[in-house]
Amino acid sequence: MGPSSIDDFISRLAAVESTPGCNNFFDHSVPGNALRRHNLAAYLGDMLDRAPKVLLVGEAPGFRGMRLTGVPFTNRTMFQGAANAFGLFGAGHRYVLPPEAATVPAEPTATVMWEVLAELDFLPVLWSACPWHTHVPGQPLSNRTPKPAEAELGTPFWQALTRIFPIETVIAVGNVAHGSLRRTGLDAPKIRHPAHGGRARFKQGLQELLAGGMAQ
Repeated sequence: MGPSSIDDFISRLAAVESTPGCNNFFDHSVPGNALRRHNLAAYLGDMLDRAPKVLLVGEAPGFRGMRLTGVPFTNRTMFQGAANAFGLFGAGHRYVLPPEAATVPAEPTATVMWEVLAELDFLPVLWSACPWHTHVPGQPLSNRTPKPAEAELGTPFWQALTRIFPIETVIAVGNVAHGSLRRTGLDAPKIRHPAHGGRARFKQGLQELLAGGMAQ
């Protein structure tokens, strides 16, 4: 697999229609979404070079995180500051912060995610069970737990990532992802989501999987 598979992946992702409560921020209806497609291509390309064997599947993008940047578990400050411990993101790299993100408070879950990954020196591919922004209809600046049908619509995309990358293990981050993966027949391990005070248990769960050889 190579760059052409990433281009095809993003094209298919962008083709999914938005609904009143589920915003596809990659589609071609909004000119600014081109920057998010660009950023996602940059991220997947960078990860392709690193050949990760683990895919971490979360819930859905938040309106202060991936909804703005186009990259899973990232926020405004990651794009504006220095590159992280893995040499990803940061000012001067090829990622571009969309103008509308400039004044939005940073999504804290993204910061916690990358802090823990750096502490463990562990770099998986990050994704979401529902890769579009689910929100309360009429309230675009809100987050809503994806419905099973919305997560099901996202299933072909995390499955495609297991073919684009040399994935050996898929890990569910939280209940939504775990339910989504199990509905496909995949008995994936589940760890605590890092949001809402879950940092310690999220890190502990990853440490246990690493120690047991399930994540490398």
